[in-house]
Amino acid sequence: MQMTDIPFSVTDWQDVAATEHTGTTGMATWRTRHFGAVRVRVVEYSPGYAADHWCEKGHILLVLDGELVTELADGRVFTLSPGTSYQVADDAEPHRSLTENGARLFIVD
Repeated sequence: MQMTDIPFSVTDWQDVAATEHTGTTGMATWRTRHFGAVRVRVVEYSPGYAADHWCEKGHILLVLDGELVTELADGRVFTLSPGTSYQVADDAEPHRSLTENGARLFIVD
């Protein structure tokens, strides 16, 4: 990831417009900013959320609140709690997310 031409700025995430994305079950609410080619999001998963696809996009993801379960296409499963993160490259390992009780995430991709 190359970050260039991004002047210093402050983001109050509550002021960023929310968009809703349905999962197989539940809802994901995204608050998204773009800084050049870098997308930065605060994402909230509702209780019972399950992604409707395998994602092949690379991310750096930090769990802020709640608990996130991430499944990899090879069968591995990881449970992340607040303060834990995962990192994965583009086109490296397909993954999908689910949460029983909801989660709030900070994601850079």
